Amino acid sequence: MQRYFVHLENRAFTSKDASPLLLKARSLVEKMGVIIRDSRVSKKYIEFDTSIPESANVTDMVGKLVAISPLSSYEHIVDKHMDKDEAIKHAIALFNDEKYWGTHEALEMVWKSMPEGKERNLVNGIILVSAAFVHDEKNETEICLSILQRAMKKLDGVSGSYHGIDMDRFVLLVSKIIATCKIERFTI
Repeated sequence: MQRYFVHLENRAFTSKDASPLLLKARSLVEKMGVIIRDSRVSKKYIEFDTSIPESANVTDMVGKLVAISPLSSYEHIVDKHMDKDEAIKHAIALFNDEKYWGTHEALEMVWKSMPEGKERNLVNGIILVSAAFVHDEKNETEICLSILQRAMKKLDGVSGSYHGIDMDRFVLLVSKIIATCKIERFTI
């Protein structure tokens, strides 16, 4: 099986539509042997996490899914070996493009390779915020808030700039979400 993220343009859907969209997508590709694990809805995209058999064609799958909304992009998910700076830069771009699961994946290898300490906790905090926003995209508010609280423990004492991310602002925005229970995704 080959794994792909498919991003359709989001013209009118909200995170409350994630489950119905998942069911619709599954029905469109069920005869192809395609597995659609999950759907996530950001302001920009409807994202499907898919696996297709080796014998299937990704363009055929995408051709079915565009019955839901026009295609924005799709990405073959394979382990990408990037150095730390490149991976962080890539993760920032993904986060700012509302591709939070991709952000999580881009930073995970960086985080796992770091020694215990403040920087590792900071990166883990960013990963957790990305994961929280994934749950928000699936209309799982309570899970999102719980993960944001875990992120704040990792971000305790963090300040200044990290690879161009204003960590004071980052921590402030996450704190505000937790305090108000109103999830407002932001850019970094």
